[in-house]
Amino acid sequence: MDETEDGSDSLASLPDDIDDTPTVTCTRCDRSWDLTFELDELQVGNRALERFALDHRRHTGHYPDAVTPWVVSCRQCPDEERFLSEHPARRWAQTHTRHTRHTVELESPTAEAVERIGE
Repeated sequence: MDETEDGSDSLASLPDDIDDTPTVTCTRCDRSWDLTFELDELQVGNRALERFALDHRRHTGHYPDAVTPWVVSCRQCPDEERFLSEHPARRWAQTHTRHTRHTVELESPTAEAVERIGE
């Protein structure tokens, strides 16, 4: 352990009230939330932001600030799904194409390009 000049523990002198709980804002709702519930009650760990964002969209119809999903849409079905990471979006697109033989468009959050799967 590190010691200070007076010989006491440097870790013992750290304040206990540091709040490093992540927060999320939504300008459309004009609110901010901390992710204590997702971390402590739901115990989703590193997926706290994703869980909050998905729940927020489910209840409000929009995502909080700085959250943009991957969009997967079928050109023949009215199916469109949104995912917060690439892997599940790509898996849904490939599975839908495999089962229906429909062409599916996969759009990244940056929307730089739309990938067509199943052509």
